[in-house]
Amino acid sequence: MKPRNLGPLLLALALCGCKQVGPAPSPSPRTLTARSHNSGFAQAHDTYNGMGVGGDGRIYYVLSSERHDVAAQMYSYDPATSQIRRLGDLTEACGEKALKAISQGKSHVNFVESGGKLYFATHIGYYSIIDGMEKPGVPPPGYKPYPGGHFLAYDIASGGFEDLATAPLREGILSMTMDPRRGRLYGITWPTGYFLRYDLAKKELKNLGPVSRQGENGKGPTYRTLCRSLIVDPEDGSVYFTTGDGVILRYRFEQDSIEAVQGEDLRKDYFGLYDPTSAGHMGYNWRQTAWYAPQKAIYGVHGNSGYLFRFDPRIPRVEVLERITSEPSKRSGMFDQFSYGYLGFTLGPDGRTLHYLTGGPVYKDGRRVSGKSGTAKGESKGEENLHLATYDIPARKYVDHGPIFFANGQRPSYVNSIAVGKDGTVYALSRITEQGHTRTDLISVPGPLTRRFEGGYGSEPNQP
Repeated sequence: MKPRNLGPLLLALALCGCKQVGPAPSPSPRTLTARSHNSGFAQAHDTYNGMGVGGDGRIYYVLSSERHDVAAQMYSYDPATSQIRRLGDLTEACGEKALKAISQGKSHVNFVESGGKLYFATHIGYYSIIDGMEKPGVPPPGYKPYPGGHFLAYDIASGGFEDLATAPLREGILSMTMDPRRGRLYGITWPTGYFLRYDLAKKELKNLGPVSRQGENGKGPTYRTLCRSLIVDPEDGSVYFTTGDGVILRYRFEQDSIEAVQGEDLRKDYFGLYDPTSAGHMGYNWRQTAWYAPQKAIYGVHGNSGYLFRFDPRIPRVEVLERITSEPSKRSGMFDQFSYGYLGFTLGPDGRTLHYLTGGPVYKDGRRVSGKSGTAKGESKGEENLHLATYDIPARKYVDHGPIFFANGQRPSYVNSIAVGKDGTVYALSRITEQGHTRTDLISVPGPLTRRFEGGYGSEPNQP
């Protein structure tokens, strides 16, 4: 007896609206395979931001240190040759190698390129837990306190560093941006939250004072989580940032002063309900932002809820667009795994596609793996399910491109950074476990702009 061809019958059933007998095959979920790169810094610890794409196409990044006597290290990765170069030690770049003070353990900001130089800032990586909160580390015997964060410039052609200015009162520099057109650097310090501006031409640093009560140095009613993202309007030189209360602040270039934006804020019901005086969340701060030139508007993501929004500073108006967390996170109805939300949010090289590295819940045997219910600092609340999501601004189209795994089946974790190469490859800094040792290092993932979703990569050996 010949087997019957059931194709016409199944087609007829579909056309008449009848249900197919038996279970339909479920499509395999698309996954992305991350390639790990070994920079040769075994002590590298969790790194936040600390990345950028140079005009030469190389990926520049900083790997952090949590030790009092080991500084953060800066590297470059050349996609054309797969070579990694160590560029410098940040304590040395700040001229503090002989000081025997707590090291420049982090760069908590992204690079901004102007005139062949990469501008960035340094931050403390060595902490003490005081009253359950992270505070600048108490120096061990024989060491001096942390000297304060620095504004730095790295010359791509010569490979030299230039120390521009030091933050006052021994504070680190938590957030930074640059206005290349007007030659200005801007920063927010940690833990108090002083707003700094540095004029390159005049070589002048000015402290405009605290911008959010006593910042993360406060207690009770004076405590506020500080904004991690400053954004420049290139049209008029304004700098925008937020507070945990949802106030949108504006630095006015022509007046050299800070004011609150009137008539609009980020205190949106969709973002959740927060007590700005408590720790462990970003409150109503935006988490990360990007400038979209065609609309002269700011696109940003609220950290805890993962909602994408558009802020038009000229009206002013905040338009909540949609939640751009991973699909599993959306379906769970819960906030993301990282307590502050994710920093890996940037505009791609096509100038229209936002890229977002975001987490999601992990399920085992049909049940969600639970984690920490609360935390007083920025950290993962449990095992992370890292996804790459994109949002096409003109098309208003969100896509979750799937979970990210290493070739050995492990998941990237503590990813709070992103840089999208000129070919669309997505780079980030992640925890990597190899041969029983965990470090933070560079990873790369084929992005949607490369049109290369399939195929995995193995671990790459250290390059000179």
